[in-house]
Amino acid sequence: MGKPLIFNIQKYSLHDGEGIRTTVFFKGCPLSCSWCHNPESQRFEAELLFHANRCTGCGACSQDCPQKAVSMESLSPPVSALPGKFLPRLDRSLCQGCGTCAAACPYGAREAAGKEYPLPELIRLLEKDWMFYERSGGGVTLSGGEPLAQDMDYIEELARRLHALGYSVDIDTCGCVPYEHIRRVLPYTDTFLYDIKLIDPLAHLAHTGVDNRLILENLKALSADGGKIQIRLPLIDGVNATEKHLTDIISFLQDNAINPYRINLLKYHSTGSGKYARLDRLYQGASMAEPDAQWLHQAGQLFRQSGFQNIQTGG
Repeated sequence: MGKPLIFNIQKYSLHDGEGIRTTVFFKGCPLSCSWCHNPESQRFEAELLFHANRCTGCGACSQDCPQKAVSMESLSPPVSALPGKFLPRLDRSLCQGCGTCAAACPYGAREAAGKEYPLPELIRLLEKDWMFYERSGGGVTLSGGEPLAQDMDYIEELARRLHALGYSVDIDTCGCVPYEHIRRVLPYTDTFLYDIKLIDPLAHLAHTGVDNRLILENLKALSADGGKIQIRLPLIDGVNATEKHLTDIISFLQDNAINPYRINLLKYHSTGSGKYARLDRLYQGASMAEPDAQWLHQAGQLFRQSGFQNIQTGG
């Protein structure tokens, strides 16, 4: 059994299913959404983020790196955020994401994204929040990245053990995985939080890097197999915040007799845009915007008029 990388364990989460939940974020996803607010979730290998505003140019990270992936470069002219005269540069082609430089930095300028958790250790950690699950009707949500693109022996056993402990298990998925992965966790999953990014296959390919054929086929199969489904629709002005996008989704759901437990309308936000520079990447969502409140209200009304009554704006 492999040990997938986890980049965050968020306690007291209120937007990843019913009640108070602990959300486990697995690293690695088959999609590369242009608006992704967790870019550190996309790649399956460990990565490092650099917070330039915390760096003093002391060079501790370069001295400790076992791969010699960090070098100190002279600043000319000086950068106001750095009181020292040098800036560390990370050669990501050499970096193995071991986190040694992050541990060496006395100012927290380096942040490691991606840690292995042996299954017993992770379950012990999740059990600490049992009181919140019990009192609120919450539980554990497996998210990412994409939890169902990980080592499925690990994911299935994690879901099985949590289910056996009496905890609610939700899985937040983009659906772009072999259906067998979904089938393996179906007996232990209370709700699938299922994303539909775009319904048009060419637009989906342009904005996520893959088309949506497998995603939509899996959604039909999951519905036919009796899975409890909560559809999550990220809505982005300039990408998919259009009436046509919504009516096409409604037609798809109706044509395939898919009756989701809930539909969440998720308005775009750019809160993760600053992470791209920390990963030496370019943010593609600079021209995207949040749809206005009136449009979101009309979007909810459109679903209700089509027979879908449990509509929620936000997580």
